[in-house]
Amino acid sequence: MEEINRVKHFEIVQNIITRMNTNSFQIKRMTVILVSAFFALAATDKNSIFIFLAIFPVIVFWFLDSFYLRQERKFRGLYGDLVEGNPHNLKAFEITTEPYKNGKYSFCSAFLSRTILLFYSCIFVSIIIGGCIFKVYTNG
Repeated sequence: MEEINRVKHFEIVQNIITRMNTNSFQIKRMTVILVSAFFALAATDKNSIFIFLAIFPVIVFWFLDSFYLRQERKFRGLYGDLVEGNPHNLKAFEITTEPYKNGKYSFCSAFLSRTILLFYSCIFVSIIIGGCIFKVYTNG
């Protein structure tokens, strides 16, 4: 019976990790869709301000994506500790990320992680360059 509970506990934590990863992917997808929509709006109205307005949602989604990455890392830490033998003496089906606050589990670490930083900085730079090029060619 104990082994069945342990496996179920692993499954619950793994499902949480999967949800966090899915949320992160959805945020990236929405970022691309919104930036594309702002570019399309700028092209329709021939006004470059719409392109530069896309910077705001990119920054918001960058923070939100970092939050989900941080949560995912915390739950991966919990999962790893559960596999290693429950060093934090968790009860059956107890799920807490309290021990995972600093270091690779910090918000700053997630915000500046290689994948997040590369994705959002590329989008950010694309907006700036695209907006400047659009402004020069449309005089708007």
